[in-house]
Amino acid sequence: MTGTRRTVAALFLLPALVLLGALVVYPIGYSVVRSFYNASGDGFAGVDNYKALFTDDGIRTALKNNIIWVVFAPAVSTALGLVFAVLTERVRWGTAFKLVVFMPMAISMLAAGIIFRLVYDQDPDKGVANAVWVGVHDTFAQSSAFPRAHPGRESPLKPDQGGFVTTAPVHTGRPVTLPLVGVAPDQMPDSAKKAVAARPDQARITGTTWQDFTRGKGVGKLGAPDPSELGYAGMRIEAVKDGEVVATTEAAGDGTFTLPAKADGALLRLPASNFREPYNGVDWLGPALVTPAVIGSYVWMWAGFAMVLIAAGLAGVPQELLEAARVDGANEWQVFRKVTVPLLAPVLAVVVVTLMINVLKVFDLVYIIAPGSSQDDANVLALELYRKGFAEGQPGIASAIAVFLLLLVIPVMLFNIRRLRREVRR
Repeated sequence: MTGTRRTVAALFLLPALVLLGALVVYPIGYSVVRSFYNASGDGFAGVDNYKALFTDDGIRTALKNNIIWVVFAPAVSTALGLVFAVLTERVRWGTAFKLVVFMPMAISMLAAGIIFRLVYDQDPDKGVANAVWVGVHDTFAQSSAFPRAHPGRESPLKPDQGGFVTTAPVHTGRPVTLPLVGVAPDQMPDSAKKAVAARPDQARITGTTWQDFTRGKGVGKLGAPDPSELGYAGMRIEAVKDGEVVATTEAAGDGTFTLPAKADGALLRLPASNFREPYNGVDWLGPALVTPAVIGSYVWMWAGFAMVLIAAGLAGVPQELLEAARVDGANEWQVFRKVTVPLLAPVLAVVVVTLMINVLKVFDLVYIIAPGSSQDDANVLALELYRKGFAEGQPGIASAIAVFLLLLVIPVMLFNIRRLRREVRR
């Protein structure tokens, strides 16, 4: 009878064992064997492929980035999950907030990578991150509307310290013309109007600064405003005498400006601030920031996972202990730090270890988000495995990376299993 039961049990387990052997045991064994052979698979390479793990620049960069991932991504995700879980316990709409935070978990890594590739786009008109960053920057240091403006032919202006200055002094009663070119019509300020010639004023300096260009060959008069030409609205003009600024003004929408009589005999200068290039934000996907940027997208996805597990653990925390701490005079921060967090330590450990295993195998986000120009700087072991195996034709080294990743994951998995067993025994 016992033998019959064992046979029946073995027959029931056989399909699972066959699948386990075909999908797990065989690939692992084949990878281990393949890691000792050369690229063609014909010659025995010994441990040369494993030596490459510590001598190849690409693999060393990937290993360094994996360490950064393991240290920061699980810690930040768990910390945010803890904060969200604790705070949402005290708000009326906590369930809705948890749903929103957890929602990214329903998105595939591929979709998340595409989303954040757009979020981190360098162009502020496309990338949300740079749109916000540029908006904050321009609030305190507004960019110029005329970054590429410059004097045209027969201009009374010459270059000066990044800006331009008149070649001769100006005088009252003689209108000044400051023509420029180089700004596309669609880049002109919204406040720009049709340029008009300034009227002479015997008590003040008057003048016009405008876009001295009309489309069409032989159309328009050089050095004088034409009906289709626009004024440089907001252009800053300084009157300079003996190296000192004696008066300043800004051009109106039609390009006209006025300076007081003390500017008589001065040179007019268009300072460099008029021609400052627009601020385009941060190069999120450049070599310096690409890894933190990709980690940020990972945290966006997995903070919800951490929050749900921690919230489940928080629900099992005895409220009597928290109330006792408050009665003893502890404030909310002390209750959180000295009571809540220690009681949640087992759950926090499970979350951190689970995320550590996950980040050791991260591939999709790095492959999709990091552009080709900085992918080497964002490289991780899983991505390097793919590149060695499929792009560079070095399956032996790729197999060695796979075995190395397995060896890195096994200790973390064993730690997690032992901890779970201890929790079950309790």
